[in-house]
Amino acid sequence: MTRLCNRLAVLALLFACIPAQLAAQALPGVSSLRVVYNTRKAMAKPEGDLKVKLDEVDRSIAEATKAGNLAEVRRQLAKGTILLTGAAWTPALDYQQSLVLRSERTVVDSSAPYLLRLEQMYRPDITLTPTLAVRVALRPRRAPTPPGAAAAPQAPLPATDMGTFDGVTRDLRESPFPIELDLSRIPDGPFVIEASVVEGETLLGQARLGILVHKGLDARLRTLAMAATNVPEALRADVLYPSDFVTNVNRGRVGVGNFDAAGELTAAESTLAAAQAGKDPFKGRTGSMERHYLLTDANEVMPYRVYVPTTYTDKIATPLVIALHGLGANEDSFFDSYGKQPVALAEKHGFLMAAPLGYRVDGFYGAGAGASTDPAVRRRSALSEQDVLEVVRLMKARYKVDDSRIYLIGHSMGAIGTWYLGSKYPDMWAALAPFSGTGSPTLAERMKQIPQIVVHGDADPTVNVEGSRAMVAELKKLGAEVTYIEVAGGNHIDVVVPNLPKVFEFLAAHKKTAAPAAR
Repeated sequence: MTRLCNRLAVLALLFACIPAQLAAQALPGVSSLRVVYNTRKAMAKPEGDLKVKLDEVDRSIAEATKAGNLAEVRRQLAKGTILLTGAAWTPALDYQQSLVLRSERTVVDSSAPYLLRLEQMYRPDITLTPTLAVRVALRPRRAPTPPGAAAAPQAPLPATDMGTFDGVTRDLRESPFPIELDLSRIPDGPFVIEASVVEGETLLGQARLGILVHKGLDARLRTLAMAATNVPEALRADVLYPSDFVTNVNRGRVGVGNFDAAGELTAAESTLAAAQAGKDPFKGRTGSMERHYLLTDANEVMPYRVYVPTTYTDKIATPLVIALHGLGANEDSFFDSYGKQPVALAEKHGFLMAAPLGYRVDGFYGAGAGASTDPAVRRRSALSEQDVLEVVRLMKARYKVDDSRIYLIGHSMGAIGTWYLGSKYPDMWAALAPFSGTGSPTLAERMKQIPQIVVHGDADPTVNVEGSRAMVAELKKLGAEVTYIEVAGGNHIDVVVPNLPKVFEFLAAHKKTAAPAAR
């Protein structure tokens, strides 16, 4: 038992280094893992033997990336992250990283038996015996740390033993191991399935899979899908969203994240009831709300958040702020995080505000698509850009938006997207506000007529401050109006909240007066 506890401690160290999305069937994007690794490396400033080892890791990452071998990229990123903690990369950790749990469903109706399988992404460098078994436990999953908040280590919640299964093959790539679980007595909510591969009392590796349990889910989704065909088009996506999202999660296209099955089902059913009564539940409504639409080219329903100030009237043209979230976050970021200041400031200044998902949490809003030869990356990037433009279009169609006062703000990946979309559609925006971002100074010429306020911390370990410095220097060289706030000692996140009031004041002071830039 002591050996098992020691192995659990090592695995806990590994899990602490990897983003929480690891528990999702849709594995965390390689870009997210790169950010974790590169941020830790920048903070550690490795020297000597550690630098030699990390240089070799970096070469392996580059070779695997060029070959399109994403499993090997993940392996090397995990190796580099572990080395940065001061621990050794061992065959056991190599085996650990190879393991993955898969299922046809991760949003689960607990009325039926649940089927899943233990697999491997790659063949690890380890010697195993034939006497392997897997112990399965089910543990409640804590809510993800909101964007903008520091993650604090927490003890895992108590687990329910779901049984031990013998006969696990040594080659889980060739022969995945099937597992069947009875979830009928499990309450609704988010859980993590933990599958621990053991040889006697020795823990060899552990795979996790995040699931969302909801009894009676399938029947409610079928009812919504059937009824949506008779709902007005303007409300149809709001009714279909839970079914569409669950389908995409179960297909491994997206992670379940903090999806609230009960809340989303209730909201969709409420919208359906209103539509069947001949009413639009969003018409004349103020405050914060979630809306949806069908992104045709993706054939997926996209969520976006909307804030309507209490002073709004369709008799007066109203300014609009489009807010772009950072890597790994979603459309809720600027509404529910950052101390909810953006919503309060939108109300104070009488702004409409909308936040798109950007198609995927790592879509980058179109930035960098041209640099990739991977068709999947290019498609994701193009749809991410299109999602932003569609949300702007929908806001202008549903509200009386002041075309001369449409603003674009973003944090981190959202800041990168802000500069990219600012340069690509310079006639659309009255002002830009990137926090902790970077961009290509070659794009500055195209957006030199757009007033900008830029915020960055000089101790940012995730996105180096030199990116903002270079952009600001080039914009000023071209005669652009730029307010630059560089926070001494500021990191990637803590510079946002204190400077949001200044940013919204800057936006409120600007409107388009010049003719649109030449395209």
